[in-house]
Amino acid sequence: MGVINSESSLIEVAATVSAALERAGITATLSGGGAVSIYTANEYQSKDLDFVTAALLADLKPVLASIGFAHSGTPRLAQFAHPLIDWYIEFPPSPLAFGNLQVPQERCAVLELPSGRLRIITPTHSVLDRLAAAIAWKDEQSRDQAIMVAAHNDVDWEEIENWFIGEGETNEEYIKFRDRVRRTIKRGGDKRR
Repeated sequence: MGVINSESSLIEVAATVSAALERAGITATLSGGGAVSIYTANEYQSKDLDFVTAALLADLKPVLASIGFAHSGTPRLAQFAHPLIDWYIEFPPSPLAFGNLQVPQERCAVLELPSGRLRIITPTHSVLDRLAAAIAWKDEQSRDQAIMVAAHNDVDWEEIENWFIGEGETNEEYIKFRDRVRRTIKRGGDKRR
């Protein structure tokens, strides 16, 4: 079991939280910017870790307190901070979804790390997550994050193309995104794992 201290990395903190939740019987999957940070080797640096779960705040509090996190105090906000680190933890509610696509937790990845088992969305899902944010909020930073994840990892391009169509986007938008990833890889060398 990992112990969180001022030297803990984002991935160590995420794995420690994930493992503690799993031991308590709570399924929670890391998504959002934290997943982007992990899949880009911190090229993008998130300040929060979003774990998607169906668990209630009352069930999360004691588990997180046992590893040093305190609740923000806002009754309707599932946000927790730790005194030794800069990252905070948030718990968006289930289901795990990227735009209109809902993904069962079982389709996510589990990384075995020294600090614990980390349940995390796959690199392909991370791309979809960031693209969904880019489309919903007209946020180019989220699109850039999707490009970074795709440039650093092997992703399922057929699933990404189908997702674009399922979201009502044009095939031209998909091709434009795919070409931006290819140009990024070409400029920076192949960074994929």
